[in-house]
Amino acid sequence: MLEQLMKNLNDVLWGAPLIIFCVAVGLYFTVRSNFLQIRHIKEMGKLLFNGKSSAEGVSSFQALSLALSARIGVGNISGTAMAIFYGGPGAVFWMWVIAFVGAASAFVESTLAQIYKEKKDGEYRGGPAYYIEKGLGWKWYAVIFSIASLIAMAILMPGVQSNSIGIAIDNAFSIDKKITGIVLIIILGLIIFGGIKRIANVTQVVIPFMGMGYILVTLSIIIVNISKVPEVFSLIFSSAFGADTIFGGIIGSAIAWGVKRGLYASEAGQGTGAHTAAAAEVSHPVKQGLVQAFSIYIGIFLVCTSTALMILFTGAYNTMDEGTGEYIVQNITGVEEGTGYTQVAVESVFPKFGSPFIAIALFFFAFTTIMAYYYIAETNLAYLVNQRFSKIASTILKLVLLAATYYGTVKESGLAWTLGDIGLGIMVWLNLIAILLLSKPALLALKDYEKQKKQGLDPTFNSTKLGIKNADFWADGYEEAEDKKEEQKVS
Repeated sequence: MLEQLMKNLNDVLWGAPLIIFCVAVGLYFTVRSNFLQIRHIKEMGKLLFNGKSSAEGVSSFQALSLALSARIGVGNISGTAMAIFYGGPGAVFWMWVIAFVGAASAFVESTLAQIYKEKKDGEYRGGPAYYIEKGLGWKWYAVIFSIASLIAMAILMPGVQSNSIGIAIDNAFSIDKKITGIVLIIILGLIIFGGIKRIANVTQVVIPFMGMGYILVTLSIIIVNISKVPEVFSLIFSSAFGADTIFGGIIGSAIAWGVKRGLYASEAGQGTGAHTAAAAEVSHPVKQGLVQAFSIYIGIFLVCTSTALMILFTGAYNTMDEGTGEYIVQNITGVEEGTGYTQVAVESVFPKFGSPFIAIALFFFAFTTIMAYYYIAETNLAYLVNQRFSKIASTILKLVLLAATYYGTVKESGLAWTLGDIGLGIMVWLNLIAILLLSKPALLALKDYEKQKKQGLDPTFNSTKLGIKNADFWADGYEEAEDKKEEQKVS
């Protein structure tokens, strides 16, 4: 009864209107910004390693790693496999589409997060709740988003990540999910009780290391199956547009699942990346907006595509018609859809290596995602709770998230994904409406940044000069703000 109710709610949230809305918003920002995701791709690469951390904020690369830790997780491995299961190979193409248009949405939300950030309890805080209240003046709407995010990030979403960890570890090493859950929350607890700096330090090491290892394994599989390159890419494109004879009947599912899993993996427009973007120490909001836009490419074009290619090159997948419940393609048996497909794919080329490798990769990707979820939840808690009660509330939040993580590890995967999708769907709806209404300051900031770059300057931001109200952190300009910080340190 409960599962059916949750499924019905999920179907409403993730119906055709949301899919159309997500793509439309991304296309709107793409056009309004003159295709910034193409024009500034070189600049994005330069900015990745520019900037240093401060007492109040993390570096651009640390903020990127935090964002990637949220974006690179179960959605990139298990979610991509699920998209192929329900949507066929064509779903991969639509994941690429949502990554391209989603990069523009990610830029807008992350730039807004920087514009309207504030210093709270000695750290930079920002995100949708902050820019909704300051930019739109809708306190009530900001509170609704903040509560929805808190529930999604602390209760609903961690179970999706930890559930896949439990399944992968059990498949690879035959370790009971309860034991995995206990170990997981012990390690997680040690890190999240250390604050944003400790979380950032962990993610900036783990994410690049595991990402490179994952891509190297993919390249190895492609090399072994190099003769299949034309066949696989032809299958992806033909299936995406219903031209393939086998998958032609599920073009709707290909689009729906490609967009849904693309959104889940990239988190473009969801608002989660905006929280970590606000934590960065930069001289101009657009700098972090461009870095966060680039993180979409990393999450989808590198990691998700790696998963898809491993599965498709080895044929380690099944595809089912959701309407009839019958298999269109059944290449493997006895393997649960999701992470198991990727494990079988790697195992077929590297016997006795594939299953443990994917389990370890998934552990690190999903683990860092849960850490990012905690930071996002904590940011929204800081927005909602009076400073006097912040320490108690923060402790309760940590315990709730740890409990949700353990529970998710040992429960069935179907309900975990449904609950996660509900949490994500609510956030996407609320945030997309907000950034659509509030895009003007982000686009003004982009023009200001481009103007200064043409003058050969290292751009700095002054919200007062641009007429952007309630952006108090930038009201006197970046340099003046830095001077004030130095004066505070001396006093």
